[in-house]
Amino acid sequence: DHHDRVDSELLVAAKEHLVGAKQRIGSVRVFQELLGLEGDSGREYFSVFNQLILQQRNSFIFNGRSRRPPLDFVNAMLSFSYGLIRVSVQNALECVGLDPYVGFYHVDRPGRQGLALDMMEELRSYMGERFVLSLINRKQVDSNDFWVKENGAVLFTDDGRKKFLDLWNRRSQETFTHPYMQETISVGLLPYMQAQLMARTIRKDLDAYPVFFMDT
Repeated sequence: DHHDRVDSELLVAAKEHLVGAKQRIGSVRVFQELLGLEGDSGREYFSVFNQLILQQRNSFIFNGRSRRPPLDFVNAMLSFSYGLIRVSVQNALECVGLDPYVGFYHVDRPGRQGLALDMMEELRSYMGERFVLSLINRKQVDSNDFWVKENGAVLFTDDGRKKFLDLWNRRSQETFTHPYMQETISVGLLPYMQAQLMARTIRKDLDAYPVFFMDT
């Protein structure tokens, strides 16, 4: 949509790389190979993420994921949004009677919510990353919403956090058509919809779990 402002060739190459990785998933038979494919795809995806930032480029610069702590404004927003998604998924799983600690992909580890982490993977792009990019590109957040600690960690200011949560709640109330159920639901109900589908699959009401894919 913005050929004059982004490196189109770079984005197309990344897209083709990810499409190829998606096609190879079906032939994977070894768990470690799947982990490697995920890691490679994640690096490719985030290598072009900065291209999607069209406004406030002097302040919002993304050079890759940094966690514990996030080291720039974009990573601070991503990490915070992922945390909100995880809590929503955990609550949704518990509501449908599933244990958020018993995962499929994220193997059991004491204190780790494996199933919640599994399910949030399919929601991070639509609920988290798209939201973060929208806030930056619509100039709904700016550099004044953050502060930097002495160790380089970037955190929200109190006002910045309140602003982010308010905008998150507004976004959660927006509606869309669920691609599998073909029902209009709010964005905030998406984790509950997927948790219900997961429960139905485990209980053999569905032949296979319909992973959430949003093409637009």
